[in-house]
Amino acid sequence: MMQQIYPTPPHSYTYELHKDFHFAAAHYVPSTEAGVCQYTHGHTYFVDVAVAGNELNQQGFLVNFKIIKDLIHKRFDHTVLNDDEIFSDTDPNGFPTSEVVARKVYEMIQDYLNTCENKPVCLQVFLRETPTSYCVYRPRKAGEC
Repeated sequence: MMQQIYPTPPHSYTYELHKDFHFAAAHYVPSTEAGVCQYTHGHTYFVDVAVAGNELNQQGFLVNFKIIKDLIHKRFDHTVLNDDEIFSDTDPNGFPTSEVVARKVYEMIQDYLNTCENKPVCLQVFLRETPTSYCVYRPRKAGEC
């Protein structure tokens, strides 16, 4: 994988880490308006997860890189995303589009981070679906539009 630096939102945390990885998966967008994307096809998704926090854990990590990768890679690699229970064939907010996949990756990572004693946070998920198309998911803070 080519080394890249991804822009992240400004923050005041002491530490910021990024974990890059990829997974191969098929999907389809269950809408006739999706054109050819309504048919099953595959991608090699490239993902960058940005995590930040102020405290390190007992091992000296903000979070272990391997855990971040394993949460996503072990679940999605060489699967059909539509078959996973976190996606939907009836609710557009659950179709496995780049936007939704990025959001679901964020939710899975943040759910794990919420169990960590040092309470790191996921700042964003960068998800590249093709060489020319990607999505960045950043959660809104309370009170933001």
